[in-house]
Amino acid sequence: MAKQKEVKTNAMRILETLKIPYTHITYECDEFVDALQIADMLSLPYEKVYKTLVTVGSSREYYVFVIPIVRELDLKAAARSVGQKSVEMLHVKDINKVTGYIRGGCTAIGMKKQYVTRIDSSAQQLEKIIVSGGRIGSQLELSPEDLARAAGAEFAEISCFTEGRNKTSV
Repeated sequence: MAKQKEVKTNAMRILETLKIPYTHITYECDEFVDALQIADMLSLPYEKVYKTLVTVGSSREYYVFVIPIVRELDLKAAARSVGQKSVEMLHVKDINKVTGYIRGGCTAIGMKKQYVTRIDSSAQQLEKIIVSGGRIGSQLELSPEDLARAAGAEFAEISCFTEGRNKTSV
């Protein structure tokens, strides 16, 4: 029986072009579920799983933030980290138009355009983190430094803990 060829996402192709090692993790899912549910489904430790959030700055430019799934984006800190007066979450209906990805499959690697990107500095304490692979049902495990290199990102303190479940899951 022929082995089924793995369908690579744009993010995976970019990582391979840059010779960045990663582990591809797949799961069955037909529609958006939040990152906490995905971590539970795959028995992944919450502290290793990061979500990608897209914002609009006061300049009307787009900014990308990668934060732990158990935290919320600190909008003031995020705005400061990119030199903006303020940032607000991009409306869900605009995610595909701006990034080329869909809700639940958005990753900082290989968006339609290269946006200013920040990864929460908490990632620097970890050997590996897990982010979306560029489509629903796909996750990538790689080092935070490799993610930063592939996404053209810098590290910054951009998240805070919240009470209960996180409201900014994308």
